[in-house]
Amino acid sequence: MAIKYISYDPQPLQGQAVLNCFRRTRRMLRYQGDNELEAHIERGMPLYEVSRTEPVNGGSSESLLFRGECISVCAYLKEKGIKVDLVYIDPPFDSEANYSKKVYLRKNPKVAEAIFDAEKTMPDFEELRTFEEKMYGDKWEKERYLDWMYQNLLAIKSVMSEQASIYVHLDWHIGHYVKILMDEIFGEANFMNEIVWHYYNKMQGNVNRFASNHDAIFVYKMSDSYCFQPIKEKREEKTKQIKRVWDKTTQRLVNAKDENGKVIYIETDEKTIDDVWRMSMLQPADTKEPVDYSTQKPEALLERVINASSNEGMLVADFFSGSGTTAAVAHKLNRRFIAGDIGINSIETTRDRLKNLGANFDVVEIKDGVTLYRNPVQTKENISKVIKGLSHDVLLPSIWFGCLHDSKDGIVPVYVPDFADSTTRILTKKLISRIIHTGMPELPDGVKRVTVYYIDVENLQEIQQFIETENYHLIKIDLHDLKPKLDNFIMADDARWKLTEVKEGMFDVWQVSIDSYFCDRVIKKIEEYNLKTQEQWQNATDDERKRKPLNLIKISPEGLETIEWLSLDCTSAEGQDEWHSNVELKIETDSHVRYNNGEKSQNYWDGTIRTLDDRKPLRLKIRNICGDETIFSLSKEEYRSDLSQSKV
Repeated sequence: MAIKYISYDPQPLQGQAVLNCFRRTRRMLRYQGDNELEAHIERGMPLYEVSRTEPVNGGSSESLLFRGECISVCAYLKEKGIKVDLVYIDPPFDSEANYSKKVYLRKNPKVAEAIFDAEKTMPDFEELRTFEEKMYGDKWEKERYLDWMYQNLLAIKSVMSEQASIYVHLDWHIGHYVKILMDEIFGEANFMNEIVWHYYNKMQGNVNRFASNHDAIFVYKMSDSYCFQPIKEKREEKTKQIKRVWDKTTQRLVNAKDENGKVIYIETDEKTIDDVWRMSMLQPADTKEPVDYSTQKPEALLERVINASSNEGMLVADFFSGSGTTAAVAHKLNRRFIAGDIGINSIETTRDRLKNLGANFDVVEIKDGVTLYRNPVQTKENISKVIKGLSHDVLLPSIWFGCLHDSKDGIVPVYVPDFADSTTRILTKKLISRIIHTGMPELPDGVKRVTVYYIDVENLQEIQQFIETENYHLIKIDLHDLKPKLDNFIMADDARWKLTEVKEGMFDVWQVSIDSYFCDRVIKKIEEYNLKTQEQWQNATDDERKRKPLNLIKISPEGLETIEWLSLDCTSAEGQDEWHSNVELKIETDSHVRYNNGEKSQNYWDGTIRTLDDRKPLRLKIRNICGDETIFSLSKEEYRSDLSQSKV
């Protein structure tokens, strides 16, 4: 439950300010049924409890990495009186695509052939140790996407300083609609630029149209005191041009003239950047910025944004952090940062990236009352397993997630919140009204009962009373809290280890040797992959089978190849305390180890992790290759497994 609701004030600018003031916006943001968006804005941003889960590199409250939704992060910032000086966001594009990450098995240090296998470079070798996992789905109903973006932009505006500007990165799918929303929220007079990022190196097939090789970035200022400095780049050769100066009287750039009134010319090897940025996009083969994140943007793009619209020491925010490029570049340019995302892969990628750069920051989690399995799309995919008997074998209107089959009542349609859309997370009268007036009239004849799951609820008693007065259908509405089902679905990983004291040169240190590691979810993902591969092979022709024999992914009994990252806490023994990473190591996709200082070595993991001094480790955290993290208590017992503490 939210602690309270924080006003979105300041509202959009007077004259363009009121929601639905523009007819064009009203047409986009108003659809059949009551206007839920207006109700959400009137209620305010939900403020939840937060907890600092880890101080990284000593921690700092000046820079923060949030796991949480944009609106909830903004509610926290506004409550604390924190103002940001520059915002860059790269939100979903409504691209109708599902984004996945490639998951790599590492080398098992317990297997004698591990080093030999690691040196293989055959193309099919990678296929034997990789599979893909969905990160998030970018599929929306246009109206719901615009509702969602409107709330996010209004929330972001409420925490922007007077010097601030905002860069919203989109493409041809939805950008022109969002531009209209931004005109209303920030004011048409505060529009500064539509920047065209031309990524000339994008590979294109035969698309039977002009290839789409650019994104649009819309830039708005908060006020006339916004921070901006022109960015220049080197020309290939010097050129002669008219000198331009600022005329205080006309408030314009004019040609400079000497005392005789003649135009002054200068020779220069620089030119000022305009609104078309010809910059390459990242390719899979790029090695300079390898974090293996599907929507990662190049650092050069963010360098230009941050240098143009902020000064050193200012606070730069990105509420859809992704791979953490904005925060990483802000740190390199001596800015503070706020980074936030709802996906655990994003948080882990950003956290590791910033730690390797030596950034001091706190990792903070928004306690919004639900444990997202890993990210919204994977949580929703697992609902079918969480809700026993749920199926999708009956064609129902899109508002219904699936149905149950009851021996007494027959088909029972089921409503589940959209985890990517924060407007559906809280059960309100408006949402119930939409279910009653939009979802229920289109149900097949004979439906006697529906089930509505919620994550948070505005006022359960009032909503039940509202249902009694508004539900004119002969269909009963059952309300159920989804949180307990999600929480019970999470299964901790299992590990066995030995904790011993060893010599490291002249010093005594502690060593944890991992004997075995088991992750049920990784095993199931591999089983699904192998089953799909077998089906494809069985349906292949004889020639295709000869060219590509059947090769299935196999896991050793030790399971160490499913470990990506390990960390030891020598400071705190309590399972729920914030994590203090006294020493850690990361096993990269090529199985080479990156140690505590962030530098990648040419060593392969030997199955152990050692402390840096004689302090005894109290807890061990292991992250598997899918990103799930489990905390194990290192008791005095020499050899044990622990399933008691889990954090996913």
